[in-house]
Amino acid sequence: MLPNHLHMKPKLVLRSTIGLMLCGLSAFSQSFNNFPVTTQKPPLHGKHWMGITGKPLAATAGAMIFSKGGNAIDASCAMLAATCTMWDVLSWGGETQALIYNPKTKKVIAINAMGVAPTGATPEFFKNKGMSYPPEYGPLAATTPGTPGGLMTMLAEYGTMSLKDVLAPAMQMAEGYPIEAQTANSIEKGKDEIKKWPYSTKVFLPHLGQKREAPDAGEIFVQKDLRATLQKLVDTEQQALKSGKNRKEAIYAAYDRFYKGDIAKEIARGCQEQGGLITEKDMATWKVKIEEPLMVNYKGIDVYKMQQWTQGPVMLQALNMLENFDLKGMGYNSSRYVHTLYQVMNMAFADRDFYYGDPAFAPEEPMKGLLSKEYAKDRIKQINWEQNDSKTMPGDPYPFEGKKNPFADQIKNWGNFQASTNRNKNGLDEKFMEEFTAGTTSVEAADEEGWVVSITPSGGWVPACIAGNTGVGLSQRMQSFVLDARENPFNVVEPGKRPRVTLTPSLALKDGKPFLSFAKQAGDEQDQLLLQFFLNVVEFGMTVQEASEAPSFKTLQMYASFGKHEKEPGGLILNQSMPDWTRKELSRMGYKPSYQPRTSGPINAIYFDWQHGSFWGGSSNHGEDYGFGW
Repeated sequence: MLPNHLHMKPKLVLRSTIGLMLCGLSAFSQSFNNFPVTTQKPPLHGKHWMGITGKPLAATAGAMIFSKGGNAIDASCAMLAATCTMWDVLSWGGETQALIYNPKTKKVIAINAMGVAPTGATPEFFKNKGMSYPPEYGPLAATTPGTPGGLMTMLAEYGTMSLKDVLAPAMQMAEGYPIEAQTANSIEKGKDEIKKWPYSTKVFLPHLGQKREAPDAGEIFVQKDLRATLQKLVDTEQQALKSGKNRKEAIYAAYDRFYKGDIAKEIARGCQEQGGLITEKDMATWKVKIEEPLMVNYKGIDVYKMQQWTQGPVMLQALNMLENFDLKGMGYNSSRYVHTLYQVMNMAFADRDFYYGDPAFAPEEPMKGLLSKEYAKDRIKQINWEQNDSKTMPGDPYPFEGKKNPFADQIKNWGNFQASTNRNKNGLDEKFMEEFTAGTTSVEAADEEGWVVSITPSGGWVPACIAGNTGVGLSQRMQSFVLDARENPFNVVEPGKRPRVTLTPSLALKDGKPFLSFAKQAGDEQDQLLLQFFLNVVEFGMTVQEASEAPSFKTLQMYASFGKHEKEPGGLILNQSMPDWTRKELSRMGYKPSYQPRTSGPINAIYFDWQHGSFWGGSSNHGEDYGFGW
């Protein structure tokens, strides 16, 4: 039961009930099998394996590896390699974050393959160039490449196949694949930026000087330099095997060539030639980290996220707060449900914006306090149940770990120096929304042995700066740092430091066994929509396909992690199916709603049906995401 002061008012009870009936019919489909809901995409089913990712060709690459006897790690690495070769939302110089369930140890582990700020990347360096944040594009936006190291580490430690086998689909694609319209048009749209970088121009603009300089949709897109780089990795592995190295040692030999050999040398040279900072030493000293993930329990379900160098703990904080409410009783997407989640997420995101950063650097983030159940109960006392709080501030988690907050005075003035967005006559600023939802894909895989993988890779999206003759597009993740400690003392740029990123894979276990594997793309949207997806399944009984398509909503009140780091206080994106009375009620409460026809994704997910010994796969109807099961 809710505390007395949190009970819904009578008028909201009525609207909640109607909202449940009209907006949440899919919630009944599992409880009442005679009343099924038709989704726009069919759910996936599998007994032996399942793989889902952001591109159909990449999903095919995973199926190819599964069909050859590979496990979920092997297949996820093949899907990751393929998506990196397809450019639209990431490339080989980006970053990879993964959660892996190991059936042998019954534990979830985290793969931290986020690059770091290079030598010379200091606040003073960027401020002297007149910048308020590191840039969005170009070599100065680049952290050290992380994805190659992350892929090879996962494969070496937990896979079964050779690098040669796993990279084969991506290498075939680098030789030439029919480029899809979304990427081809992104290249054309970004060609002015691409032309600033000679190695990018060579790869992306095969029709230079013509009206359309990018490839046409369906045109065979060839990447000779990338193909050569991948061949070097495979050659090094195969030579190591011939010399007597085992599979794991041979993969790490290829790893060393990328980060310490001729590939690293050319990446550093090509980056510096174009004005970047990455050095050979930066490449050689960077290492993948295998970490303990963070976890909270929500009503008997253990939910795992990456550490606080990602935004992942936002969802964990939100769950701690939300378990104190009768969410199902509010009604799916009722005004009270939307208001409750919005306020809770604003609090969690305000904490993210001030307290999250790389735990390898001082000061130490107060994660014990932030993730405590007591802190969550204290936080929800601040909710205004009649109006949106457009000035939500970071909380004080330090007392909940027995400490005094060293930043208490600083928080009083927090948020006074950052810009907010301005709406134009057509609604939200297009540039702001583009930055807010920037980049990323996801990879989900599972097999009958019990391996489960959830990956949210990113970085090096179009328009990317390619590093020399490697074919490797550099990350743009430096822009997620801040230059002013008043904004976030834990996330100020520093050489060797990882930025606080939006990338956030998810795993959930129930009764000690895998329950859900889920992730999505799109920047600052990720954890707020993953939270709603999770609640769709757990609270409203939706299947993973229903939950991935169900209309969600988005808050724009946190500071964006990209571009100018703007926010829109009261900004609320609703699905166009939201009924008029709910729209009016939310507007009355101080929200500034905008509307989209699809608001749920792209989410990719796997549900583990232990009753029937099978997998359910969900892939939202939002983008190009696709999967296979067997």
